[in-house]
Amino acid sequence: MTELDEKRIAMVRRHMALEIAHDWDGVIATFEHPRYELLGPGAIFDGEAAVRSYFSSSREPFPDQANEVIAIAADPDSDTVLVEFWLTGTHLGPLRLGLRTIEPTGKAFRVRMAASFEFAPGSDRIVCERPYYDQSSVLKALDIL
Repeated sequence: MTELDEKRIAMVRRHMALEIAHDWDGVIATFEHPRYELLGPGAIFDGEAAVRSYFSSSREPFPDQANEVIAIAADPDSDTVLVEFWLTGTHLGPLRLGLRTIEPTGKAFRVRMAASFEFAPGSDRIVCERPYYDQSSVLKALDIL
């Protein structure tokens, strides 16, 4: 593993820890350009304002949302770090699903996910995070579906 691979893995671990701590300024600082592409629902949040809005809306129903890394690896040929992890949280706030709002159930979830983190060539700053997941998995874990 190269020194750059090690720096990238460390940056992803830092990024994920800062998300748990709700240190949004810190999370933004891990990016060269803030961008999330959520491949479950097909939503894209591009730029600092959009990413901060995503943080706010996604943490309202699950303020204790966290992640536990299962596996992490760097691929220098694609400037990518791949992570498999457990996403956890408790439904403590209103969950908006289109025009429907589901009031807090107090139920916890734990679902397995993966994400790729793309880096600018030669850099340890993130240019895009792409979480891969079945968006119904959290709803099923909460007995909402």
